[in-house]
Amino acid sequence: MEPPEFGEVFRVYYPNVYRQITYLLGDQAAAEDLAQETFLRLYRSPPVDMSNLGGWLARVAANLAYNHLRAEKRRKEREARDFEETVGRVLSFDEALIRNQEIRAVRRCLSRLADRDRTCLLLKFSGFSYQEIAEVIGVQAASVGTILARAQRRFKDEFEKGTKQG
Repeated sequence: MEPPEFGEVFRVYYPNVYRQITYLLGDQAAAEDLAQETFLRLYRSPPVDMSNLGGWLARVAANLAYNHLRAEKRRKEREARDFEETVGRVLSFDEALIRNQEIRAVRRCLSRLADRDRTCLLLKFSGFSYQEIAEVIGVQAASVGTILARAQRRFKDEFEKGTKQG
């Protein structure tokens, strides 16, 4: 891919890639880093078939975001163990409620969904077409509507369950 062509691809696709990663991570700084990494991977190893570049970028971005989330989860678990060993207690409930409760509830519900459901919802919310979503999750485009409807129902059920409990 030539630099002028790459610049145009970056200009067109960067906002969607950045938005998708931001929704997955909830961290704008990390999303910016991973969006840049997504385009570095495109520059270094472009896909053979450029006909669905948006889908390819979405898949790479989602994989990078999930890798980041796994690494963050391991880091947080390690820090929590270290903290508990040092202090001998867990964080108080008040300390855990610093962030906005509604955003936390949505993120918690998303985290309880299967990867495919979460990815479908976030891609649809980011403005991706059914065809692009199908490419990312590896199904036929005709199946995306059903998958999305079921994912929305599961999200709603999780959200309602979470609001009844807390």
